[in-house]
Amino acid sequence: MRSVRERTRNSAAQVAINMAPLVDMVFLLLIFFIVTTSFVKETGIEVQRPVASTAVLQDQGSILVGIDENGEVYFNKQKIDIRSVRYNIEKGLAEAPGSSVVMVADRQTQAGVLIQVMDGCRLAGATDISIATEMADEDS
Repeated sequence: MRSVRERTRNSAAQVAINMAPLVDMVFLLLIFFIVTTSFVKETGIEVQRPVASTAVLQDQGSILVGIDENGEVYFNKQKIDIRSVRYNIEKGLAEAPGSSVVMVADRQTQAGVLIQVMDGCRLAGATDISIATEMADEDS
Protein backbone atom coordinates (compact mmCIF):
# COMPACT_ATOMS: atom_id res chain seq x y z
CA MET A 1 0.00 0.00 0.00
CA ARG A 2 1.16 3.49 -0.84
CA SER A 3 1.34 6.14 1.75
CA VAL A 4 -0.73 9.28 1.63
CA ARG A 5 2.37 11.35 1.10
CA GLU A 6 3.36 9.43 -2.05
CA ARG A 7 -0.12 9.67 -3.54
CA THR A 8 -0.23 13.44 -2.91
CA ARG A 9 3.18 13.98 -4.58
CA ASN A 10 2.27 11.96 -7.65
CA SER A 11 -1.15 13.56 -8.10
CA ALA A 12 0.26 17.08 -7.68
CA ALA A 13 2.83 16.43 -10.38
CA GLN A 14 0.14 15.33 -12.82
CA VAL A 15 -2.13 18.39 -12.44
CA ALA A 16 -1.74 20.89 -15.25
CA ILE A 17 -3.92 23.85 -16.11
CA ASN A 18 -4.55 24.44 -19.78
CA MET A 19 -4.52 28.22 -20.36
CA ALA A 20 -5.51 28.16 -24.05
CA PRO A 21 -9.30 28.26 -23.45
CA LEU A 22 -8.89 31.10 -20.97
CA VAL A 23 -6.82 33.15 -23.42
CA ASP A 24 -9.35 32.44 -26.19
CA MET A 25 -12.19 33.62 -23.98
CA VAL A 26 -10.37 36.84 -23.07
CA PHE A 27 -9.75 37.62 -26.75
CA LEU A 28 -13.39 36.93 -27.61
CA LEU A 29 -14.55 39.29 -24.87
CA LEU A 30 -12.11 41.94 -26.04
CA ILE A 31 -13.36 41.68 -29.62
CA PHE A 32 -16.97 41.80 -28.42
CA PHE A 33 -16.42 45.00 -26.45
CA ILE A 34 -14.50 46.68 -29.26
CA VAL A 35 -17.19 45.90 -31.82
CA THR A 36 -20.11 46.95 -29.63
CA THR A 37 -18.55 50.20 -28.45
CA SER A 38 -20.02 53.21 -30.19
CA PHE A 39 -17.58 55.93 -31.01
CA VAL A 40 -18.98 59.41 -30.52
CA LYS A 41 -17.54 62.28 -32.49
CA GLU A 42 -17.17 65.54 -30.67
CA THR A 43 -16.20 69.04 -31.71
CA GLY A 44 -13.67 69.55 -28.94
CA ILE A 45 -15.51 72.36 -27.16
CA GLU A 46 -18.27 72.56 -24.60
CA VAL A 47 -21.20 74.68 -25.76
CA GLN A 48 -24.64 75.52 -24.47
CA ARG A 49 -26.89 74.64 -27.36
CA PRO A 50 -29.99 76.66 -28.11
CA VAL A 51 -33.35 75.08 -27.33
CA ALA A 52 -35.79 74.24 -30.14
CA SER A 53 -39.21 72.66 -29.89
CA THR A 54 -38.90 71.27 -33.44
CA ALA A 55 -35.55 69.55 -32.85
CA VAL A 56 -35.14 66.22 -34.65
CA LEU A 57 -32.67 63.45 -33.85
CA GLN A 58 -30.16 62.88 -36.62
CA ASP A 59 -28.00 59.89 -37.50
CA GLN A 60 -24.43 59.70 -36.40
CA GLY A 61 -21.89 59.80 -39.19
CA SER A 62 -22.08 63.56 -39.52
CA ILE A 63 -19.28 66.05 -39.95
CA LEU A 64 -19.27 68.24 -36.85
CA VAL A 65 -18.17 71.88 -36.77
CA GLY A 66 -18.08 73.61 -33.39
CA ILE A 67 -18.55 77.33 -32.82
CA ASP A 68 -18.10 78.78 -29.35
CA GLU A 69 -19.60 81.95 -27.88
CA ASN A 70 -16.58 84.00 -29.01
CA GLY A 71 -17.01 82.98 -32.65
CA GLU A 72 -14.04 80.61 -32.69
CA VAL A 73 -14.47 77.61 -34.99
CA TYR A 74 -13.40 74.05 -34.13
CA PHE A 75 -13.08 71.01 -36.36
CA ASN A 76 -11.81 67.58 -35.18
CA LYS A 77 -11.10 69.00 -31.72
CA GLN A 78 -8.77 71.65 -33.15
CA LYS A 79 -9.31 75.36 -33.44
CA ILE A 80 -9.34 76.41 -37.09
CA ASP A 81 -9.57 79.72 -38.90
CA ILE A 82 -13.03 80.55 -40.22
CA ARG A 83 -11.53 80.83 -43.73
CA SER A 84 -10.39 77.18 -43.63
CA VAL A 85 -13.89 75.79 -42.99
CA ARG A 86 -14.38 75.11 -46.71
CA TYR A 87 -11.12 73.13 -46.98
CA ASN A 88 -11.84 71.06 -43.86
CA ILE A 89 -15.40 70.26 -44.93
CA GLU A 90 -14.19 69.28 -48.42
CA LYS A 91 -11.68 66.94 -46.79
CA GLY A 92 -14.39 65.50 -44.51
CA LEU A 93 -16.77 64.96 -47.44
CA ALA A 94 -14.00 63.24 -49.41
CA GLU A 95 -13.47 60.80 -46.54
CA ALA A 96 -17.22 60.19 -46.00
CA PRO A 97 -19.22 61.11 -49.11
CA GLY A 98 -22.86 61.95 -48.53
CA SER A 99 -22.34 62.94 -44.90
CA SER A 100 -24.33 65.74 -43.40
CA VAL A 101 -22.72 68.72 -41.67
CA VAL A 102 -23.88 69.61 -38.17
CA MET A 103 -22.88 72.97 -36.72
CA VAL A 104 -22.66 72.75 -32.94
CA ALA A 105 -22.93 76.41 -32.00
CA ASP A 106 -23.25 78.06 -28.62
CA ARG A 107 -26.50 79.94 -28.01
CA GLN A 108 -24.47 83.17 -27.65
CA THR A 109 -22.80 82.80 -31.07
CA GLN A 110 -23.38 85.72 -33.41
CA ALA A 111 -25.49 85.02 -36.49
CA GLY A 112 -22.79 86.46 -38.78
CA VAL A 113 -20.26 83.82 -37.73
CA LEU A 114 -22.85 81.09 -38.12
CA ILE A 115 -23.67 82.27 -41.65
CA GLN A 116 -19.97 82.44 -42.61
CA VAL A 117 -19.48 78.84 -41.47
CA MET A 118 -22.63 77.77 -43.30
CA ASP A 119 -21.40 79.46 -46.49
CA GLY A 120 -18.06 77.68 -46.19
CA CYS A 121 -19.89 74.36 -45.83
CA ARG A 122 -22.05 75.02 -48.89
CA LEU A 123 -19.05 76.11 -50.96
CA ALA A 124 -17.36 72.83 -49.97
CA GLY A 125 -20.27 70.92 -51.50
CA ALA A 126 -22.28 70.03 -48.40
CA THR A 127 -25.99 69.83 -49.16
CA ASP A 128 -27.35 68.73 -45.79
CA ILE A 129 -26.39 71.34 -43.17
CA SER A 130 -28.09 71.64 -39.79
CA ILE A 131 -27.61 73.30 -36.41
CA ALA A 132 -27.44 71.21 -33.24
CA THR A 133 -29.99 72.15 -30.60
CA GLU A 134 -31.37 70.86 -27.33
CA MET A 135 -34.88 69.41 -27.35
CA ALA A 136 -37.42 71.61 -25.58
CA ASP A 137 -39.36 70.18 -22.65
CA GLU A 138 -42.86 68.99 -23.43
CA ASP A 139 -44.19 70.87 -20.38
CA SER A 140 -43.48 74.37 -21.67
